[in-house]
Amino acid sequence: MDFSLTQEQERIRQWVRTFAQSRVAPLAAGIDERDELPRHLLAEMGELGLLGLPIPEAWGGVGADFLSYILAVEELSYASAAVGLVVAVHTAVGSFPILYFGTPVQQQRYLPRLASGTWLAAFALSEPEAGSDAAALRTRAQRSGAGYVLNGSKVFVTNGSFADLFCVFAVTDARRGSRGISAFLVERGTPGLQLGPSLRKMGMNGSGTCALVLEDVYVPEEQRLGEEGEGFPIAMRLLDGGRVGIAAQALGIARAAFDAAHAYTRTRKQFGQEIFQFQGVQFMLADMATQIEAARWLVYRAALLRQAGKPCTREAAMAKLFASDTAMRVTTDAVQLLGGYGYAKDYPVERYMRDAKVTQIYEGTNQIQRIVISRHLTR
Repeated sequence: MDFSLTQEQERIRQWVRTFAQSRVAPLAAGIDERDELPRHLLAEMGELGLLGLPIPEAWGGVGADFLSYILAVEELSYASAAVGLVVAVHTAVGSFPILYFGTPVQQQRYLPRLASGTWLAAFALSEPEAGSDAAALRTRAQRSGAGYVLNGSKVFVTNGSFADLFCVFAVTDARRGSRGISAFLVERGTPGLQLGPSLRKMGMNGSGTCALVLEDVYVPEEQRLGEEGEGFPIAMRLLDGGRVGIAAQALGIARAAFDAAHAYTRTRKQFGQEIFQFQGVQFMLADMATQIEAARWLVYRAALLRQAGKPCTREAAMAKLFASDTAMRVTTDAVQLLGGYGYAKDYPVERYMRDAKVTQIYEGTNQIQRIVISRHLTR
């Protein structure tokens, strides 16, 4: 398989890399410290098309392919994992649901706003009792006139603190199990929709993670996404692409940590020489570089399969599993290579390590990824 990038993909990668290093990287430490993403940065990304990169031009997007979008997430995450996450969630599980499953009216209403960054999107699936067991939802959507009344709560809603549109999953027929779950588009400001405070987290600060409470939230039938009972299959299909995005994010974090550690070992001197000259240090860097390279091709291969419309559930799980485990190993080793400085906030590698951890958890924990992969081995 040829993994060479096309001229257009390479152009997009260089364009996003330049923007990320000049506009995002200088803000990364402040975003983490204040747990706040500057609105002017979101507006700038929207104006440039970064929030609608894979959305067709007909809906106001750039019309780039899926791999180009994955490259963009990787480059943004290299500069700031939180910014990469915001873009990945907004796109893969915020805009894609409407692009792939929305009605023409829904597409016309929302996609231009999302592609331009005028609105931001979030995905509300997880609940206090429904994390890895996503089918065990307790949020209910009861028929009422020409629509539904939603009651329940959601947790770990990335982008939730500043999102304008939420893709909310709720049970419409409890007797049917996962086939009784439906998806709804709920706008910010809808009566009864309450946003919790931003969750204080170990890392990924600035991504606006919060809880949602729905108390008698009325949603017209035309705001239902897909047919009644199609919510769970929609969520599962979205997660394949979402997992490739998280894998790309992990890849960007790992690259940033490696580059920081490598540069440090060429300037730090002990016993009269650069610490890079010690074989033990070289072996650590060699392992880090090898793991990153292996992760890169798993991620790109999954993206190409997804782009071609081919089944990629197994490959997406493999990419997410390996890339996130790699990010955790590489960032931990980067902290070790910097010694005491690696543990201090004066250097970014401690932030990389904190940010890397959650890539092993969200979009399906790595234990769930192993279950997904093993199921495909028995087919």
